[in-house]
Amino acid sequence: MIESIPLPIVDDPVDRAFWQACDEGRLLVQTCTQCGHRQHPPRAMCPACRSMELGWQECAPTGQLWSYVVPHPPLLPAFAPLAPYIVGLIIPDGFPGIRMVGAIVASAEEGIGSVAPTEVAIGDRMRLTFVRMAEDVALPCWVPDAACAPSEREEKP
Repeated sequence: MIESIPLPIVDDPVDRAFWQACDEGRLLVQTCTQCGHRQHPPRAMCPACRSMELGWQECAPTGQLWSYVVPHPPLLPAFAPLAPYIVGLIIPDGFPGIRMVGAIVASAEEGIGSVAPTEVAIGDRMRLTFVRMAEDVALPCWVPDAACAPSEREEKP
């Protein structure tokens, strides 16, 4: 049984640049240098043209909440002390075909589980932050953007 929160392997050649950028406080999207296709999560090959010539583009630190879930109960016992927590699917600004998974937090310092599920709605503006999980692991997370007035939110069905 997994008893601690599983962390990514940050030295895998396919996504090493992604995790290194996260450690530096930047968010990258993998981009095919042959056809320009953007993909996330990172992969060893472009699914559009099958090229293995891949590079990286930096994302703006903002986006929009496309969807979210509140796991009940958490998938692994290690996540139980953090519950309830929100896992969001964010469309980073300038990257309409990309969806990034990340916890929605009040701040990097407050960490996972610091935002109540009633405090977010699909369509909310989000701002990027990073939550340090280990010396070499900073997870990209998202903070609801307080500058977004409630009247600008999309209504939930």
